[in-house]
Amino acid sequence: MIDDDEDVLLAAKLLLKKHAHQVIIEKNPKKIPFLLNNDTYDVILLDMNFSKDITSGKEGFYWLEQILEKDRDAVVILITAFGDVEMAVNALKAGATDFVLKPWQNEKLLATINTAIKLKKSYREVDKLKKAKEQLEADLNKPFRDIIGNSKPMMKVFNLIDKVADTDANVLILGENGTGKELVARAIHLKSQRSQNVFVSVDMGAITETLFESELFGHKKGSFTDAHEDRSGRFVIANQGTIFLDEIGNLSTPLQSKLLTVLQERHVTPIGSNVSLDIDIRLVSATNMPIHDMVNEGTFRQDLLYRINTVEIRIPPLRDRIDDIPLLTNHFLMKYGKKYRKPVKSVSESAMKKLQLYTWPGNIRELQHAIERAVIMSDKDEINAEDFFFLSQTVEFGSNGDQANLNLDEVEKNTILKALNMYDGNISKAARELGLTRASLYRRLEKHGL
Repeated sequence: MIDDDEDVLLAAKLLLKKHAHQVIIEKNPKKIPFLLNNDTYDVILLDMNFSKDITSGKEGFYWLEQILEKDRDAVVILITAFGDVEMAVNALKAGATDFVLKPWQNEKLLATINTAIKLKKSYREVDKLKKAKEQLEADLNKPFRDIIGNSKPMMKVFNLIDKVADTDANVLILGENGTGKELVARAIHLKSQRSQNVFVSVDMGAITETLFESELFGHKKGSFTDAHEDRSGRFVIANQGTIFLDEIGNLSTPLQSKLLTVLQERHVTPIGSNVSLDIDIRLVSATNMPIHDMVNEGTFRQDLLYRINTVEIRIPPLRDRIDDIPLLTNHFLMKYGKKYRKPVKSVSESAMKKLQLYTWPGNIRELQHAIERAVIMSDKDEINAEDFFFLSQTVEFGSNGDQANLNLDEVEKNTILKALNMYDGNISKAARELGLTRASLYRRLEKHGL
């Protein structure tokens, strides 16, 4: 409440402190910008006249304009001892929520304030829904929202998703780049009790140290140089929904501490505000880094790891789920055939065999790119092995990052092992896949000591 009459301020505070969490009173209207920069208010009671012998209300209209310029959703009730119907109408036109005459009736003042508080809550809800709608629209536009696969390793992943989705347990998803960690996070959200609310994805590796708090916790207008308007943080936008923190292993130690505090206390304080906002979120995190080793090395906080991985899901690399390559290939084939208006309808048997023998260091993302490129370059109904010529020119690397062994005997041994793994040790199917007779395959197994 801003009024130049100290008696009025004290009387109002005595009345209102019984009904409000906090009541701030101020005699000098010139402190309004400072007050708005340092806090947020459900309701602002503003006197219309601060100079002696002035009853026009122009000062009140001036400060009302200043308040609404700083916060377009501010709820302002104008108060004056010199009001009339015309002034009340002008006040409402200028953006005031209501108009109160002095001396007021306590019950009427309280009723007016309660109505104003409800209006403020509705403004906040509309703002939250607007932000959530924007996030949902962005999410719906993201491609390949469904996980594709029916291999044994992926069936284990699906089983874990089913078990954990309906709970509110924090989930940590581990896997190499391009394996589909975000797809798993979205699947958990869509199967959860929060599925009707927003899913917010945050790439922690793309957020700088200086913008971390602003992005995740929000900020008030004017709290720093580029803060031109109030901004809700990702945690507030995700309230009652799911927040996905991708590449969480990239966080520095100081940022890990800030994140841990929020996860423990379940509230955030926007930059430039003294008011904490409660959050109710489901946390799903992901990383491609050896996070358990990082804890042992002291580069990732153990208490934060305990907080984020109530349940851990490991996504297998594509080289360990080669049974899914035909499914994924056909999916991407249909997508890019339609996108580029190409007649491509299928992949030849030799081409599919080539795709299944390749190690895919970039996982599904690399396969997606390979199919897209092949579709663009092909003018036939069927894509052949030679359409993937660029794969044979790619230097393959082992899981430890070293260049793959190019010794012919080792290549043959590894190819046989892949075929056996593909068919769970079935000799007949593996021999057929390799283009060998059962007897020839047995001889090679004996040769390589397999």
